[in-house]
Amino acid sequence: MIIRPATIEDIPQILALIRELAAYERDPLAVEATEADLLREGFGPSPRFFTLMAEVSGEVAGFALYFFNFSTWKGRSGIHLEDLFVRPQFRGLGIGKKLLCSVAEAALANGCGRLQWDVLDWNQPAIDFYEGLGAKFLNEWRIMRVSDEALASLAAAGGSHE
Repeated sequence: MIIRPATIEDIPQILALIRELAAYERDPLAVEATEADLLREGFGPSPRFFTLMAEVSGEVAGFALYFFNFSTWKGRSGIHLEDLFVRPQFRGLGIGKKLLCSVAEAALANGCGRLQWDVLDWNQPAIDFYEGLGAKFLNEWRIMRVSDEALASLAAAGGSHE
C-alpha cells in the first residue's frame, strides 16, 4: 500500500472517487465538480485543497481530500477532511486508517491545532471506525449551509460594503 500526494494526472481518478463516494452516500447525482474545477482549485499556485491517493499494487484504492481552516479558539489553523473514501474491494486492509493517519501527520507538520470532518448520522460503520481512532462525535453541533440561490440571496441581502 502506498499513500502519496495527488498529481495533476490523478484528477480523473479523484473525480471518479468523488462520484463513487456520492453514490455510497446515497446522492449520486449531487456531484457538480468537473476535472477543470479540480485542476483550478487544487493544483494551481495557491491550492484550496490537497489530496492524498491510496494505491494497492498500482491500483487506486481510495483518497483523502482536505483543506486548511482556522480556529479562533485555538488561535491557529486546523484541517477539515472533506472526503475520505476507500473503494469497497479494498476495505478491511487498513487503507482508511492509513489515509486518516496521513492527514493527521499533515496537520501536525503544519502546526495545526485540530483535525475535523463530518460524517452522516446513518453511517454507523464510519462512526465506529472514527471513534475507535479517538475521534469524538460532537452531537451538539449541527452543520449550517447556504448554497446556490440561497447563497446569492444572502449576499444580496447585505447590501453594499462601501
